[in-house]
Order: sequence, then structure tokens, then C-alpha cells
Amino acid sequence: MLNLVLALLVAQPTPSRRFRIEQTITVPAQPGPVTLWVPLPHDDEWQRVTSRVAGGEVVKDALGNEAARYRLPATGATLEVGYTVERRERSADLSRATGKGGGPARWLSDDKLVKVDDKVRAMAADITKDAKTPLERARAIYRYVLANMKYQKTGDGWGNGSIIWACTEKYGNCTDFHALFMGLSRASGIPARFEIGRSVPPDSGELVGYHCWADFWIDGAGWVPVDASEAWKHPEKREYFFGHHDADRFALSIGRDVTLPGMKGEPLNYFVNPYGELADGSRARDVKQTTRVTALVADAP
Repeated sequence: MLNLVLALLVAQPTPSRRFRIEQTITVPAQPGPVTLWVPLPHDDEWQRVTSRVAGGEVVKDALGNEAARYRLPATGATLEVGYTVERRERSADLSRATGKGGGPARWLSDDKLVKVDDKVRAMAADITKDAKTPLERARAIYRYVLANMKYQKTGDGWGNGSIIWACTEKYGNCTDFHALFMGLSRASGIPARFEIGRSVPPDSGELVGYHCWADFWIDGAGWVPVDASEAWKHPEKREYFFGHHDADRFALSIGRDVTLPGMKGEPLNYFVNPYGELADGSRARDVKQTTRVTALVADAP
């Protein structure tokens, strides 16, 4: 009986949040008709999407990223997109790590701005020289990123998620932090992937900007969430963000170099904002959006 009481006391519900997102996208007049893709969140183990109203045609790429695709006249248009998201905290059981290597080979491959070359391999080897397991290597890389990067958005060049920028300039935003983490992880034989969406504040209001994070693969533990840039901004939570993502976010897409169904232009560095292109594949100009969040009370269990 005592063991049951203790188990009930220890077992706490997973932190979660529920919120409503409303977007207004404006496409001004263009030289010709426009195809527009608007990113849409989709369900996964940590995220449930309901009341999704977008219009257009919902399309999906090879990684499962979803978008509402619209065919718009040259005169332009204004669109409304809305959805409700329930997001759960993510956590990984690192005690289940086996010490073996391996994992999804797809996420050992280079991205355009995250290439593993001899310099990156040498850096990774030096950073992880005392680590005996993949998990120890990942932790050493995480600590290196936090010790050597600065969250700073000044000048030009930050925000592209370039490992070269991160190695040379040593500052940037979430894309730059995680480009360095992913590149060093892949160089160490640890699959790593990129995900991007938006942070959600405690209260209702306008959402400005985006937020991104990463996962790395450890045999036995599976995909392990990491958020190096939030850990840099909140030093008291550095251990937490190695193995956790809080519920104050939602995901819109995964991966870099995104090619959406029907695109003619170059792959997108990452997909978090509406993207429009003309018939020749050139980017539509001055596509704008505003995004508002309304905090909702979570459904009763």
C-alpha cells in the first residue's frame, strides 16, 4: 500500500499547454500569378493539432512537413490561417542509452550550410576525446557549444544556421547554435536533426520571430531533445535542456534544405514562414504575416 501511495505521489502529469494560433498572410501585387506555401503544424507524439482552418490544398513533403498551398492571382491576396495546438513537454530517458553507435543514417548527411569537413571532424575529435560513449560525446559537444557560442543578433550573417559562421564568429541565434551542435554530432557519428517552429509566451499576444531546436539519436534512448540556445539564455536550465523540450513551443517543420511539392525554386534553408514563388521559380516579394496566440485552458483529463 505504501509503495502505491509513493508511486502516485511521484507520478506527475506531463506539463502541457494549449493555445490558439491565428495568422494573417498578405501577398501584394506581383509580376504574375503566385504559388504560396504556408507551413502547418501536424500531429506527432508531443503535439496535437485541432481546429485547423487554412483553405488551399494541403501538401506534404518527403519528411512529412505539411503546408497549405494556394494559387493566387497577380493582383495579390490576403489569407487567414488558424489552428489550435496542444503541446506536451518532451523528455528522454537517458538511463536507457546502451553505449552502442548507429541510428538513422539519413540524419548523418550534410545540409547545405551544415557540412562536415576535415576541420569539423578534427574539432569534434578534440572535443570528444575523453568521451567513451555516444551519449558522453553528445554531452561534451553540448557543453562546448554553450561555452563557445554567444546568443547575439548583431551585424549581418547570423540566423542562417551556418556551421562556418558559428565556428568563425561564435555568435548568432538558435539556428547558428544548432548548426554547430548538429555538425559536431554528425562528425562524431551521432545522427542529429533540426526542427523549427515558434516559442509561445505565457499570455496571449503577437508572436514575432521563430525558434528552432534539435534532436540527436542515442541507441536505447532514441531521439533525445536538446535546446542549446535556450540553455545559453537560461543557465540555470542547462541540464534540463539536454534531454528536454518544454511545452512553450510548437513545431512547424523538420529538416533543412526543404523542397515543398510543386516548388521550382531552390530548396528553402528552413521552412517556418510563408513562401511564395512566381511561375519561373523566382521568389515572390514582400510576403508579410502577422501571428497571434491566444492562451487556452488545457482540457480536463
